[in-house]
Amino acid sequence: MAVTALGINHKTAPVDIRERVAFDPASLLEALKVLKQEVQLEEVAVLSTCNRMEVYFRGDDDAHQRLTNWLIEHHTLEPDALQQCLYVHQGEQAVQHVMRVACGLDSMVLGEPQILGQMKDAFQFARDAGTLGQLLDRLFQHTFTVAKKVRTDTEIGSSAVSVAYAAVSLAKKIFSDLSSMTALYIGAGETIELAARHLHNQGVSNIIVANRTLERGESLTRQFGGKAITLTQLAEQMPAADIVISSTASPLPIVGKGLIEESIKKRRHRPMFMVDLAVPRDIEPEVGQLRDVYLYSVDDLKDVIDENLKARSQAAEEAEDIVANQSEHYIDWVNSLASVDLVKEYRHTIEDIKQQELNKALALLESGESAEKVLQQYAHRFANKVMHSPTQYLRNLRDQEHSKEAIAVREVLGLDDLDKSS
Repeated sequence: MAVTALGINHKTAPVDIRERVAFDPASLLEALKVLKQEVQLEEVAVLSTCNRMEVYFRGDDDAHQRLTNWLIEHHTLEPDALQQCLYVHQGEQAVQHVMRVACGLDSMVLGEPQILGQMKDAFQFARDAGTLGQLLDRLFQHTFTVAKKVRTDTEIGSSAVSVAYAAVSLAKKIFSDLSSMTALYIGAGETIELAARHLHNQGVSNIIVANRTLERGESLTRQFGGKAITLTQLAEQMPAADIVISSTASPLPIVGKGLIEESIKKRRHRPMFMVDLAVPRDIEPEVGQLRDVYLYSVDDLKDVIDENLKARSQAAEEAEDIVANQSEHYIDWVNSLASVDLVKEYRHTIEDIKQQELNKALALLESGESAEKVLQQYAHRFANKVMHSPTQYLRNLRDQEHSKEAIAVREVLGLDDLDKSS
């Protein structure tokens, strides 16, 4: 059973579908266990980000359909809504896809580095849930090595390009001088940290970090200055924000239209630039209908991101060559497992025949038969049983001398070596 990758991403599904299919980190461990036990997957891991949700698994021929049905039921989706967005890769195509994703070759921002960390999180979640097996574990480990090689051997990560960077680039087009702006970050994860670093490099020093836990927010303010608040203090701090960038794992919106309406009044209608990088969304879409508010979701950043693709096209070609080469190495390893299993099965079969005949021989010796007679009978029966299947196969060959099958059988049985030794 080969590895399969099933999922949706920013190219196949709009944000409203992606946010409904996204997995909450708090429930992912349990979901993985259910997928393995109830959906009957041999191995399974889930990658869930703002731009994609993918399931990597091994299973029988019907596993793909069982998984699709489970996703529809689990996320309460209309069947057609999900089916038209899904893609499925199997075997070597799936292996290449996983490696391309980890290297940022399938990202909205070509070569963005965050996806590798998210892939490592997916690996750790599956490991903690006990849903990894030999093939997926090796695939993840090999993929991480490939991603490192791509970063080292190509220029794909040479410029600071990410969804967070794209948001900052857009802010520079709206505000002529970012250094005088106040930035409010909602959340304190990797995406927010990256956005904060980019804005800090643009001279933004007035920052507010709003997070569920104050400690995590304070860790960011220690890096970039400003103050940390809890989410319950958003209403009183929102009017001070010229730039709002939000990225949390909340299943429901954190910022509503009413809050922003009130904040705009207090700001005397000075413009507010807002970027919602979360999936599901942190900011109600209706906020974008308000005057003096410029609201962008991850999908809206695509035009900004497209400008950065040209600079990375050559590096991407080099990276694709690395992925193609390394995926072959992984497939060769998988194929070698089949031969190892075949050897084990063959040895086990011969061992069974030997033991059966040995038991008979020992019984005859105990009954008083002569050792010479017992040994002759043992050798005769053992040889006949070992030769039975190969003999039947040889009798059915049409051309016993020159066919490819006959040549292969001669090599397997070592007949040519016997001819040379005699």
